[in-house]
Amino acid sequence: MCGIIGYVGKRQALPVLLQGLHAQEYRGYDSAGIATLEDDQIRLIRCQGKIACLEEKINNDMGNSDIGIGHTRWATHGCPSEANCHPHLDCSGDIAVVHNGIIENYLELRQWLMDEGHVFSSQTDTEVLPHLLEQYYRGDMQEAFVKAMSKLRGSYAAVALCRQHPRTLVAARQDNPLVVGIGDGEYFLASDIAALIKYTRDMIILENGDVAVINDNGVIIYHDGNPVERAIVYIDWEKEAAEKGGYPHFMLKEIHEQPWAISQTLRGRISDDGKKVMLPEIDCSAEYLKSLEKIAIVACGTAYHAGLVAKYTMEKLLRLPVEVDIASEYRYRNPLVDSKTLVIVISQSGETADTLAALRESKARGARVIAICNVLDSSIAREADHVIYTWAGPEIAVASTKAYLTQLMVIYLLTLHMAEQMQCLSAERIAELIASLQQLTPLAQQLIEQWEEPIKGFAKYISNWQDAFFIGRGVDYAVALEGALKLKEISYIHAEAYAAGELKHGTIALIEPDIPVIALATQRSLIEKTISNIVELRSRGAHILTLSYSDVAAAGLVADQKITLPDVDDLLAPILTVIPLQLLAYYVAVDRGCDVDQPRNLAKSVTVE
Repeated sequence: MCGIIGYVGKRQALPVLLQGLHAQEYRGYDSAGIATLEDDQIRLIRCQGKIACLEEKINNDMGNSDIGIGHTRWATHGCPSEANCHPHLDCSGDIAVVHNGIIENYLELRQWLMDEGHVFSSQTDTEVLPHLLEQYYRGDMQEAFVKAMSKLRGSYAAVALCRQHPRTLVAARQDNPLVVGIGDGEYFLASDIAALIKYTRDMIILENGDVAVINDNGVIIYHDGNPVERAIVYIDWEKEAAEKGGYPHFMLKEIHEQPWAISQTLRGRISDDGKKVMLPEIDCSAEYLKSLEKIAIVACGTAYHAGLVAKYTMEKLLRLPVEVDIASEYRYRNPLVDSKTLVIVISQSGETADTLAALRESKARGARVIAICNVLDSSIAREADHVIYTWAGPEIAVASTKAYLTQLMVIYLLTLHMAEQMQCLSAERIAELIASLQQLTPLAQQLIEQWEEPIKGFAKYISNWQDAFFIGRGVDYAVALEGALKLKEISYIHAEAYAAGELKHGTIALIEPDIPVIALATQRSLIEKTISNIVELRSRGAHILTLSYSDVAAAGLVADQKITLPDVDDLLAPILTVIPLQLLAYYVAVDRGCDVDQPRNLAKSVTVE
C-alpha cells in the first residue's frame, strides 16, 4: 500500500511530488523519497520517517527540475531505513525506480545481477528493478522495461526515471494500481487518484500488463509490445472521497480490498506445482515440530477470533492440542508453557501491549514463538523467533477487516506447512486444500458483488434494534464472535455470539418476537444440529438470517432471509462467511449515522496494558 507519484511537465517538479506524497499519507508509510533530474544528474532525497523529514532535507531548495518521481514506503522487504527507502538507483546512478508490490523471485534475480557485477545497497526486493533496467538498457527505456518486467514474478506498479531520457517517465503495472493523470501539457502518475485530483480530473487507469511511456508528446501505452488505446476517465470525486478510492469510508474500501489482500498473502508462498506451502520464514525442523506437545495461541480482539479459527483448524489437521488465550489474561494465569510448546502470537500492528507481554512471558518459559503480524519491524516482529507477515497493507479503519482475513490466510498456510513437515496429512489432502486456498480470491470477489446490495436491506432491519444475536457451531461459532464484535464496535448495538448448542442453557430466555439472529451453518457435519437450533429460535419469534451453501435447502426454509455462500471446503469457510458479516455491520452503522472509521472510545492499536 505504498504511494507512488510521478510528474513531467512545465511546473517545478518537487512541489508537485511533495503534494502527491502528502495526498497519499493515509495509505500508511514509514519512509519517503524523491528523485528529480537536474542539470543532467539525478538528485536523490530520501528519509526514514514522515514526509516532514523529507521536506527538512530539501530545505526549501526546490531546484529547477520539471520531471521526477516520489514514493512513500510501507516496509515489506527490509526494515524501515533510509537505505531501504525508494527511489532506488542502478550502479551508474543514471536510473531511478519506485515500486509498489512484491517481487517474489527477487533473491534469484539479485544473485544473478550480482554475478553480472551489479552492486546492491539495500535489503529490498525493489532494488533489482533499476539493476535489471541497467542490464537491459541499450538506448530504449521502453524495451528495457519490457525485458525487465518479463523477468519478474509477483506484483508491481513501477515507474522509472532515466538520465539519458530527460523528458520521459516509463511505468508498468501488474496487480498493483497505477493511474496516469492528463493535464494541459503536463502528465502525472500515482498509485491513487487522490494524489492527482488537485491538478487534473482526466485519468487513465492502467491495466495489468500495461507499459506506459510518458513525455512532452503525451502518453503511449503498450500491451504485449503493441500500442493500445485506454479510455480517459473524468473523475468527479471530492478530495476526501478520492483518498478513499471513491468509497464513503475506509472500512468499506478495505472490505472491498480483501480479494486483493488474499492474493497478496498467498503470493510467493505456494510452490509452482501447487503441492506445497513455502514459508522460508519458518525454519523449524520436522523433528522439533514432531516433538511438540501443544500449541498456544495468544491474541486480543479480532486477532483472538482468528486464533479461535486456528484452534479448530490446527487440531483437526495436526492432531495437536491447541489453547487460545486472550493476551490480557495470559500472563496472570501462570501459563503451562515450556520448550515443548509452540506459541503463536497474532497482532495486526505488532505493537499490541498485552500480546507483546505474552510473547516475552512465553520466551522466558522456554517456548518458541511465531508471530503473525502486518507491520514490518514492529516490536512483536523483532522479538519473536519467527515472523510471518500478512501483507495486508495498511488498514486505516479502526474496525479490522482485511487484517483479520489475511491472518486467517496465514493460519491456513502455516498449518499446511506444519502438516507437511510433520507428515500428519496426506500429500493429496494438502494439495487439495492449497487448490481451495487459491480459489478464495475470485470467490471473495464474487461474494461481495452478489450480496452487498441485498445485505443493505437486512441492515436496515437490524439498525432499529438495540440487541442482536449470532450463532454457529464449530468454526462457525468462532466467526460468529467476530461478526458480533464488528456489529457492536461500529454500530453500538449490543450484539452477542453463542455456540448454537448453548442457547437452551439460559440464553434462549432473551429471545423475543422479531429480534434479529444471524445464524452461520457451513460445517456440514453439524448443519442438521444448527438447523435444529435455528428452528428453536424461529418458534420463539426470532427474525433469522442464515449464511450457508446453496445446496443446504433447509437453511433457507427455516430463515427469513438467507445469504448463499460459494461452495468451499468447510475448513476454509471462515474466509467467506466473515465478509457478509463485515458488510452487514458496516451498513447497519451507516444507517444509524455512526462514525464508521473512528468509532467512539476505540483506537486502532492498543499499546497500553
